[in-house]
Amino acid sequence: MSQRGRLLISCPDRPGIVAAVSQFLFEHGANLVDSDQHTTDPAAGMFFMRLEFDLPDGEGAFTTLDQALEALRARFSMQARLFQAEEPKSVAIFVSKQDHCLLELLWQWRAGDLRARITHVVSDHADVAPLVAPYGIPFHHVPVTPDTKREAEAKATELVRGVDVVVLARYMQILSADFVASFPNRIINIHHSFLPAFIGANPYAQAYARGVKRIGATAHYVTADLDAGPIIEQDVQRVGHKDDVEDLKRIGRQVERTVLARAVAWHLEDRVLVHGNKTVVFA
Repeated sequence: MSQRGRLLISCPDRPGIVAAVSQFLFEHGANLVDSDQHTTDPAAGMFFMRLEFDLPDGEGAFTTLDQALEALRARFSMQARLFQAEEPKSVAIFVSKQDHCLLELLWQWRAGDLRARITHVVSDHADVAPLVAPYGIPFHHVPVTPDTKREAEAKATELVRGVDVVVLARYMQILSADFVASFPNRIINIHHSFLPAFIGANPYAQAYARGVKRIGATAHYVTADLDAGPIIEQDVQRVGHKDDVEDLKRIGRQVERTVLARAVAWHLEDRVLVHGNKTVVFA
């Protein structure tokens, strides 16, 4: 019997990293099954690596391996994060009235394509509650007004305390800096624009006014700077001069749901490393 593990590594690039990591896993009885790597500059850049391996089953095997990693971390000034692949991450989904991104996540989760534990769906509107009910996932209506925004966010914070990932599936409220700081690189948002174009509100109207020929969507990690966090995934769809704003919204919904689902899946599969305001995605 064995357990599947994943290891994400980032460190200053130098010779010997791959050999040292491979030897380390071998010495601990692990069988390497997948490896991918990237360097920003072989001479003086950053090195990134994702590995999947099978570790002999045994009580405390991952804890022992993680503790043994300290020597490699110190030797290479390395950030090394270890994950158990068979342990699904907990996910809370925030949504407002538009349901297409939420439904895509729920469909993929039910089909087994999104390996996660969806613990809550939180919404500032009650409209999507009937859509969530058949999935047996707890739904929480947390209305938000200008006068109650702080209290509402405090309630939402309590609901999702301890979850691994927060997904904003077209949630139309701006989160506070304190909330964002509680989930560093663990809040994924879908923005209905090919960022950095048309940031902020009403991007489809902005795109229509500009006469664009392609519209897009961007999934990114949320930071304190609005729509400026590290980008995980993007895609585009061609539009024409006959398409009005409503057509752009209709066409854009398919792009949004696909882009968000990809980004969430890649995060859950430990395929994303953040470096500054960029990401390395081993997809």
